[in-house]
Amino acid sequence: MSDSEWFRDVYLETYADLTRFVVRRLQPPERAEDVVAEAFAIAWQRLGDLPDDLGEARAWLFGITRRLLMAEHRADSRGRALSVRIVTAGPERTTSHDDLVATSVDLTNSWRRLNAGQQEVLSLSVWEGLTAAQAARVLGISPVAFRIRLSRARRALEQHLSHAPAAGPRSLTTSAEGHA
Repeated sequence: MSDSEWFRDVYLETYADLTRFVVRRLQPPERAEDVVAEAFAIAWQRLGDLPDDLGEARAWLFGITRRLLMAEHRADSRGRALSVRIVTAGPERTTSHDDLVATSVDLTNSWRRLNAGQQEVLSLSVWEGLTAAQAARVLGISPVAFRIRLSRARRALEQHLSHAPAAGPRSLTTSAEGHA
């Protein structure tokens, strides 16, 4: 397979994931496609560095995209903050609507109490589905350092949730366990 064919395949497999990644972090999210396009332009310029494995190529592109978002954040003279929309893991079907709403509110409030670094490691693991090694590469740290940060972030989220009023299942920390 030629380099351009491999790039096309990687593009087709990762474009939607990268766009969702940017939308969750960029306010307003209307520029998400521009940021993703810039990430792919950089990847095309550095085609020789594009990993041969799809999972590794995906993580490499997440790293490029993250650095673009960080640069945009630093350059924004109005101090526009990157934010992450809260997406709760699906509750059991037997959960009442009131319990679901209360759990969502608890999770949202607990999420906001986490620092940006804790939010980032949790989102890379849970929402982006990256392995510890891939997420570590995105952040420019070792896999061991990522696992430590992830463990601390989970513990912080759980602590914040345990101090929230009782509201039913808390499935985010449970589902995050599988991605360490």
